[in-house]
Amino acid sequence: QVQLVESGGGLVQAGGSLRLSCAASGSIFSINAMGWYRQAPGKERELVAAISLGGSTYYADSVKGRFTISRDNAKNTLYLQMNSLKPEDAAMYYCGARSGSAREYNYWGQGTQVTVSS
Repeated sequence: QVQLVESGGGLVQAGGSLRLSCAASGSIFSINAMGWYRQAPGKERELVAAISLGGSTYYADSVKGRFTISRDNAKNTLYLQMNSLKPEDAAMYYCGARSGSAREYNYWGQGTQVTVSS
């Protein structure tokens, strides 16, 4: 089992910054990829950023150049640094992990809310 707990969400003004954290516990050695998803009301879930075991990263076009995904292996923590935030970035952000031989993310956190005021 893998447990993921997100934190760092909140209210921020447009143009501001926020850093989300995702603490992983349990069978963390089986994790081979982690990522951040977001979902706003009435919209589809969107993969924002992802990082593989080898360090390869992916960013959605909408956040490229503004968001940075990183990890601290010593702390078993994933981060999403969000800069130059826009109102359209407002959503519930979820941390996901891919474990074992799974081809899709099979563990999820509870989510953390990000609200951007204009």
